[in-house]
Amino acid sequence: MNLDAAFGEARPSDDLLVDGQGRFSTAELESAVGETAAGLAAAGVCVGDTVAFQLPITAQSVIAYRACWRIGAVAAALHPAAGSAQLAAALEQLDAHLVIADPSMALAANTSALTVEALRIGGLGEAVSAISTANESTDATILFTSGSSGAPKGVVHTHGSLFYKARQSAVVHGLGVDDAVLMPAPLAHMSGLLHAVTVPGCAGFKAVLMNRWDPGLALTLIENEQITYMVGPPTFFIGLMDHPDFDPSRTASLRMLSCGGAGVTPAFVQRASEQLGAMVKRAYGSTEAPTLTTSRFDDPVETMARSDGRTFDDTEVRVDDSGEIWARGPELARGYLDEVQTEAAFVDGWFRTGDLGVLTDGWLTITGRLGDVIIRAGENISAGEVEQVLEAHPDVRHAVAIAEPDDRLGERVAAFVVAPDGFTLVKCREWFQESGAAKYICPERIELIDAMPVLASGKPDRAALKDLLAT
Repeated sequence: MNLDAAFGEARPSDDLLVDGQGRFSTAELESAVGETAAGLAAAGVCVGDTVAFQLPITAQSVIAYRACWRIGAVAAALHPAAGSAQLAAALEQLDAHLVIADPSMALAANTSALTVEALRIGGLGEAVSAISTANESTDATILFTSGSSGAPKGVVHTHGSLFYKARQSAVVHGLGVDDAVLMPAPLAHMSGLLHAVTVPGCAGFKAVLMNRWDPGLALTLIENEQITYMVGPPTFFIGLMDHPDFDPSRTASLRMLSCGGAGVTPAFVQRASEQLGAMVKRAYGSTEAPTLTTSRFDDPVETMARSDGRTFDDTEVRVDDSGEIWARGPELARGYLDEVQTEAAFVDGWFRTGDLGVLTDGWLTITGRLGDVIIRAGENISAGEVEQVLEAHPDVRHAVAIAEPDDRLGERVAAFVVAPDGFTLVKCREWFQESGAAKYICPERIELIDAMPVLASGKPDRAALKDLLAT
């Protein structure tokens, strides 16, 4: 199944796609995609060619993806915040036939970059409406993983892997034409691509895009656009609840929030469920393996809050003797651009996630990453376990645990905490004892901060925290 062909089932609507610049009806979006696809073809882009683009979180990104798919090209989305060095590294890997950039993006400095508007003008009068011969085994998209350190990896997905996950996500989440999603994440991330492009496109519901996360604006959009569904890290939803203009009546349309990443603790789930008036569930996935586990809309609420979900249909996960999660299923990426990286991570049809977890009666609970293990005096401590205990404290809004070098112990547990000034190390120790947590996982250093530094993906920026620790 070609992804763009699947979007032909979208509902006729006057507001199928909304961004900060305007609204697109179904007809207007189809026209823009067709004209842009014609512009790509006129620029010499053929089936299998790679088109790299750096665009804001607006309709431009949706149009670029779909125009590429309409003619069978591979859409390589680059993060809108990426700088010149990151872009150069990505382009070196991509060997792109064509480069597209919004004038506000760093990639616009590339002398060969075109704008989406220029492509549309080039395709006026000859819009491409026919679907290409690309099929489910054809490469559709290249996304780059984000992280706090190390060179990003180019992850290759096919039409089949993305279409499978889009259809499954719509069914599992109970989504239909009457829903509306608010998406503030870059569409160069799997979360943005999946929940603002492919799932709404296949299920036919409205997508509302935010070019920059602003909790005050988000509250207005939720209220005015009657948003029913959101996906994101806890930092987004904490920002909504902590905003001075927050009132439960403003989020009354929300019925489901799907959260992934660090900090999705039972305490957060309970608070968000109560204050936002929606069902809050945890989910787990990655760029290489999107939404491996989650919960159905009718699964037990308690199980949703205390696990990261279960698999569905043909998706499988297992945990090896070291605690690492392995995954297999139709949604897996084909691999990386780098063959050596592919051989190391994709083994006999399974993907080694690098994440640690526990599987209980089919329900998966993430305990940390292989790289997020703190080794204190020979004891392996999961940063995620420490964070979960901390965030269960009523005063703690957000916590991130990292390893601090120690001459005697090798490493010790340090924690950055968003909490009132009264949350001291003494209070922390009392809480861990009261919680029944193992004594050796209790932080030996507490640093209070006003807000947690995060990456563009919404994940905590652990590298920045380590720099703060060293100052």
